[in-house]
Amino acid sequence: MDISLVGVFATVAIAHFLALLSPGPDFVLVVKSAIKNKSKNALGVALGIALANAVYIALCLVGVGSILAASVPIMIALKIIGGLFLIYLALQALKARKSAYDDLNIELSSEPVESNRFAHELFTGFMSGILNPKNLLFYLSLFTVVLNNDVSFGFKLGLGIWMTLIVFIWDAAIIYLLSRSTVRSRFTKLAYYIDKFTGAILGLIGLSIVKSAIAR
Repeated sequence: MDISLVGVFATVAIAHFLALLSPGPDFVLVVKSAIKNKSKNALGVALGIALANAVYIALCLVGVGSILAASVPIMIALKIIGGLFLIYLALQALKARKSAYDDLNIELSSEPVESNRFAHELFTGFMSGILNPKNLLFYLSLFTVVLNNDVSFGFKLGLGIWMTLIVFIWDAAIIYLLSRSTVRSRFTKLAYYIDKFTGAILGLIGLSIVKSAIAR
């Protein structure tokens, strides 16, 4: 591989990973799902978020991303819908009763995968990722600033696949950590309060997004 492409790959990979380390609504959602659901079902959120990232990466690859980002009405609509979705998730968490968390402390090895619950988590993760305009803007900035026309489409495609996999692996690693018996046993004792706290954070993020969109 050309040494210049190695530099491009390293730059994009580091910037992308640093963005993953920044706690945003997707991260909060992963933690929320991991402490409330069986680990195999919680992976649905990780997969949904990764698929949403893949959609935005694909849009940037074919040039549609720049068109969407340049459209003020579309970006405002995305912000409002995304903010309202986060507020909806927050209300669901805040109104849940404490008795709903009584059966969380279970043996992970004997967990069956409930297809309906997995699909629900996948949908939630996908909607959270796709309705977050920051994801589109982040990938658009990477593809336009770092990946210029001198970089082949095949290389960009490979980077897109890499970034999608890293998103899933990172979120899955968080879920795996929270599914370990020692960690999970501690978290499940506080699951009710953690869910309320993460729900409140999602609500505040949602409110700030809607407010900024309306102000604009």
